[in-house]
Amino acid sequence: MKFTTRYPFSAAHRLHSNQLSEDENWQVYGRCNNPYGHGHNYWVEVTVSGVPNEQTGLLVDRRKLDHFVQEEILSKVSHRNLNEQVAELRNVVPTTENLAYVFADWLKSGWGKHFPQPELILDRVRIYETRNNRFEIKANEVKQ
Repeated sequence: MKFTTRYPFSAAHRLHSNQLSEDENWQVYGRCNNPYGHGHNYWVEVTVSGVPNEQTGLLVDRRKLDHFVQEEILSKVSHRNLNEQVAELRNVVPTTENLAYVFADWLKSGWGKHFPQPELILDRVRIYETRNNRFEIKANEVKQ
């Protein structure tokens, strides 16, 4: 069984690679390369899989999962400039593809401490950047 829950957050970023020239950055990122950045109202989805607890009938304690996601992701990125205020993103272009990878890494790093039951698995992270764009990574694809 799988359970997915969604969390909204707002953040700003500038898509710009120091490995590219100004012209190349404009060609690759277009208006998303605006020197002043731009913002999004993102949604991040976290999916867990496993077998529901026989006593409670629940797959996961949702309040505990909410707290975990708040601590590991939302507190670090909500209402932040991702390029300048999030240490793990300072040396990468903060595309939503890279956000998905970083978020999955953060969750995977703390998962066992917060959810020690082996039958409960962090399955995937999906981020909606816009109504039309979403990016997904399976947790087992993240190398630590």
